[in-house]
Amino acid sequence: MKQKFFAWCLFIIALVAATPTWAEQALVAVAANFIPPFREIAIEFEHSTGHQLQVAGGSSGTFYSQIKNGAPFDIFFSADAERPQLLENEGLGVKDTRVTYAIGRLVLWSPDADFIKGEETLRVNTIKRLAIANPKTAPYGLAATQTLQKLDLWERLQPHIVMGENIGQTMGFIESGNVQLGFVALSQVMNTKLKGQGSRWDVPTSLYEPIRQDVILLTKGKENHAAKALIEFMRSPQTKKIIERYGYELK
Repeated sequence: MKQKFFAWCLFIIALVAATPTWAEQALVAVAANFIPPFREIAIEFEHSTGHQLQVAGGSSGTFYSQIKNGAPFDIFFSADAERPQLLENEGLGVKDTRVTYAIGRLVLWSPDADFIKGEETLRVNTIKRLAIANPKTAPYGLAATQTLQKLDLWERLQPHIVMGENIGQTMGFIESGNVQLGFVALSQVMNTKLKGQGSRWDVPTSLYEPIRQDVILLTKGKENHAAKALIEFMRSPQTKKIIERYGYELK
């Protein structure tokens, strides 16, 4: 009986020792395009470190405004490089923590497997509604606008554009069937649910400025162990594999 009790005590001690006493929770703002891969990254991170993450998804511009107005985020994964740089300059981001975690790709996507035939799809007169994200707040929306301007199609297609607040809402318009097609992030159509479905055109990178996506540790999270560990975890091989699997390029 004593041996069993002793063995049980050793088990409890080992279990407690395996659970980090410094485990914390971080509140993370994630650009909508990066939500699909970040779900997987968060699971790996929590399993590996014992820390917990609370995740909010939305447009980079909206998050930037919220952070400036005191939103309690610890880390910001932006869909561009400009806003993290601004936050660092404004003293709201921790200096020397800003890194490029991914380079995004823009695609034109439709749930109809026979709809998109390439660039020429945008030139036909059968398009009734075309979804893009708001170029003022969403970098992928800006890339879509640049693409249409480069193709000399902006003026002709502008009356048909349905604008989402962020790239997640834009994808929702298309998936619902309310919009025929739209410009979204490659990562969104590479997720498990949609991979191989519909039709798409991978927009040549020569038609839009590079979508360099930066992450920065915010001043609120500078003493948060979970937040600092997540920044480091983004450099791990398993994280990089997940990012590449969703169609992103690495710097």
